[in-house]
Amino acid sequence: MLDQLINLVKEHAGSAIIDNTDVPNEKNDAVINTTATGIMDHFKNLAGNGGLSNISSLLQQGSNGNGSEVSNMSNNIASTIANQFGIDPTKANGIVQNLIPTVMNNLSQKTNDPNDNSFTMEGILGSLTGGAGGLGGMMDSFKKMF
Repeated sequence: MLDQLINLVKEHAGSAIIDNTDVPNEKNDAVINTTATGIMDHFKNLAGNGGLSNISSLLQQGSNGNGSEVSNMSNNIASTIANQFGIDPTKANGIVQNLIPTVMNNLSQKTNDPNDNSFTMEGILGSLTGGAGGLGGMMDSFKKMF
């Protein structure tokens, strides 16, 4: 799942990371990986804290589904980028604000497209729970939301 998420971030990293003079070229891949890992970590934290409805709205509606969660996620990722790569916090925030909504919207589209199996609800929830263990209960809870 993380590899797929890295590829999704990379697809949309053009102006936010790759063409951004605030991100040294030799750090592009690391910033992309950090961004994807930050998204995954945010989902894991939500899953671990009973935030299935928040995960659901993010995966169903992208950045429009839960603005406060997208904002929290973005702030955490921007902070990590600023700290790990020595990028000015304001510029790191700009990178993330330019990238995360697009990535979340695209993730939502892919998750909800029955013809696109690159991201599925089961696959995402399975990766958040570490595999099949516990997935059945999560899926049952998740299905009850609809």
